[in-house]
Amino acid sequence: MVRSPRFFACCPLILAVCALAVPIALAATTSSKPAAAKSPATKPAAAQAADSEPIASLELTAADEPGAVAVLSGRDCRQQLIVTGRTAKGRLLDLTGKVAFSSQPSGLVEIDASGLVRPLADGQATIEARDSRGLIARARVDVRNCRGDLAVNFPNEIVPVFTKFGCNSGGCHGKSGGQNGFRLSLLGFEPTEDFEHLVKEGRGRRLFPGSPDESLLLKKAVNAVPHGGGQRLAHDAHEYRLLRRWIAQGMPYGTPQDPTLQRISVYPRERSMQRHARQQVRVLAHYSDGSMQDVTRMAQYEPNNTEMAEVAASGAVTTLDLSGDVAVMARYQGQVAVFHATVPLGAKTDHFPPTRNVIDEAVFAKLKTLGMPASGVCDDGSFIRRVTIDITGRLPTAEETRAFLADKSPSKRDALVDRLLADGGYADYFANKWSVILRNKRRDPGYAHGTFAFHDWIRDSLNRNLPYDQFVRSILAASGEVSDNPAVAWYREVKDVEQEVEDAAQLFLGLRIQCARCHHHPFEKWSQRDYYGFAAFFSRVGRKITADPSEPRVFHRRGLASSVNPKSGETLRPTGLGAAPSDVSPERDPRQSLVDWMAEPGNPFFARALVNRYWKHFFSRGIVEPEDDMRVTNPASNPELLEGLSRHFAASGFDLKELVRTICRSTTYQLSSDPNDYNASDKQNFSRFYPRRLAAEVLLDSLDAVSGSPTSFGGLPAGTRAIQLPDSGVNSYFLTVFGRPEASSACECERSQDANLAQSLHLLNSAEVQGKLTSGTSTAARLAGDKRPLEEKIRELYLSVYSRPPAADELALARAHIERAKVPQQAYEDVVWALVNTKEFLFTH
Repeated sequence: MVRSPRFFACCPLILAVCALAVPIALAATTSSKPAAAKSPATKPAAAQAADSEPIASLELTAADEPGAVAVLSGRDCRQQLIVTGRTAKGRLLDLTGKVAFSSQPSGLVEIDASGLVRPLADGQATIEARDSRGLIARARVDVRNCRGDLAVNFPNEIVPVFTKFGCNSGGCHGKSGGQNGFRLSLLGFEPTEDFEHLVKEGRGRRLFPGSPDESLLLKKAVNAVPHGGGQRLAHDAHEYRLLRRWIAQGMPYGTPQDPTLQRISVYPRERSMQRHARQQVRVLAHYSDGSMQDVTRMAQYEPNNTEMAEVAASGAVTTLDLSGDVAVMARYQGQVAVFHATVPLGAKTDHFPPTRNVIDEAVFAKLKTLGMPASGVCDDGSFIRRVTIDITGRLPTAEETRAFLADKSPSKRDALVDRLLADGGYADYFANKWSVILRNKRRDPGYAHGTFAFHDWIRDSLNRNLPYDQFVRSILAASGEVSDNPAVAWYREVKDVEQEVEDAAQLFLGLRIQCARCHHHPFEKWSQRDYYGFAAFFSRVGRKITADPSEPRVFHRRGLASSVNPKSGETLRPTGLGAAPSDVSPERDPRQSLVDWMAEPGNPFFARALVNRYWKHFFSRGIVEPEDDMRVTNPASNPELLEGLSRHFAASGFDLKELVRTICRSTTYQLSSDPNDYNASDKQNFSRFYPRRLAAEVLLDSLDAVSGSPTSFGGLPAGTRAIQLPDSGVNSYFLTVFGRPEASSACECERSQDANLAQSLHLLNSAEVQGKLTSGTSTAARLAGDKRPLEEKIRELYLSVYSRPPAADELALARAHIERAKVPQQAYEDVVWALVNTKEFLFTH
């Protein structure tokens, strides 16, 4: 290695420089764990005071709303009670597990300590909840049909048992081929098939109506005979009794007149909870005949942030250490509902930086609600480096930084944002971003012309600020040949209707609907009907081989657009997700109608998806995270922010530069990355700027700029920057090791921001990096021959690398190292090498 002989001599230098460089708070980076908060382990005083507030009144709910009468129909019915305490200041606290229950008259119901009610006999009962101070709340229940057994309905009652205990999961009997000769549909989405497999396959060997307890289904479940899944039920479990009764009844499926599930609801829908607090939720199933059934213990639960909350199988939500918003998904029979919890920190928020636009209004309002003070505004050096990287993908030059720091104008930051948006680097950098997720790549040498043309078209569209709806229309409705219309290159990579449907939904609507191709989406409302209705928009896309077989001509095949649901055989017209079917004439390209629907002012996905995608670019995490998985079970961390910024974007005529301008001019974007005593663990509320490692292409360009040695890319003009590369077809070990995506999917998750040992070793001692530092035209060689004072040259180096002048101790350290060196160029190489191996250089902060 070029640097090995002097490596150990330089080690004290790099260690000293790393110690002196501005520390980077990495609490919110994707590759590190949350930093420990500076605040003491105890809660803020405001939170402690809230916990000690006396309860002024109790409220007991047994149905979907307070005061409603709960109906318990059948001996196997169950009902979850919710007891809520209200303080004198109006705060609501869950007391379900902290009160004593009783009922009058006795003998009609039994209630356990968790508030679960079971019927014993028909009649009307009043349930009473009493707390330790003697406060009382009451609710009524109506018990019916306990004298005889009701017929068990297979889809409504038996299938949910298999789902609750994981029997029909993808890792067990729900995978495509089943397991050990027994197959169920994934998550019970096809109950008729499940009934066929269970009751009629294997000569009925799994079920024994004459002696239900001897049924193989039950013996396996209790592990009385060997079972790969182990024991799933106990003999005295509610689910065991239900399965046994169904078998004893002769395994009925149900009748066409039986009610069907329409939706589920969760109560309470939302609550403000302290950290380490508990809230019992109740899930009700609503059926087509207007009836309701408590399915709290049969539903499945999943928080969208496992660092903020955990959920018991009983539906009890417990918050953890972090403050912010957390959503808990409840799923039952393909239906989902969400419980929202806000977890305040409780600190005083008397002072906030100035509010400049709709972003600050939403973010600061949320932080005040949480009791989480924001960090202060960053210094000018941090801002010019941050915004130059984020908009143009490069470091500001020493001259740019020097001029910006000297500028005393109060509007200089706004003016800098405008200059950067007018700079060609903006189009270069964002063309790199879009080219990747639009799958612009060379799988074949013959694709080179189309790949370069598509990249140039994207860059030109961004440079002239083509409105976003027109940008999307140009891609989705593209027709012709790539030489005349480069945007048709998108159809070269997404070759079938399924890919077109799934990429279009993920890219431009922020929806991952891949699951709905084969079955109902497990975390969302989308069904196969929704999927194939959306697919009808692409049903008339035709392709014709041209003189260049690698670049076919794309065209609209005239005819009635439709798609067939392969499961039901239903023919579906073009239908936007969650919308009514579109009337598309045979002469009109249905893809045009698709974009018409997307760009409608009331479309709930289009503007939000782009705003969320760009927000993540500038803030390291989306308002919804992941940025392209926007669903009711994965809500925004700040709904008002997403809605307000989306409205602003749509009202601007889908102006992409205006969106970038609005983001970068906000005080929220300009907050310091240094945490205060309260927000070190914040990862979703944008109370400070979240540092992130430079993207692979940006890092290589930055290293080239600092070292003074540009990288040469084979087959491309000299001076081509890494962010200007048209696709991933240009070989570069540096870009590969630092996580450059391969453009094989529409997901930005292909880009890896994780740190690894190979990256550290490559920067420390690779021949590539050492060659840049030691070349005859390098920065070190130039500075060694420069006659300016030593301190002036060191200041220039720091301005180039960090966009700030060196501190006194940094200046003294570098000066001492250079002055005692026998070969000045090697000393400058050491200093550059030490600087580029610090987190302050490797991260945007």
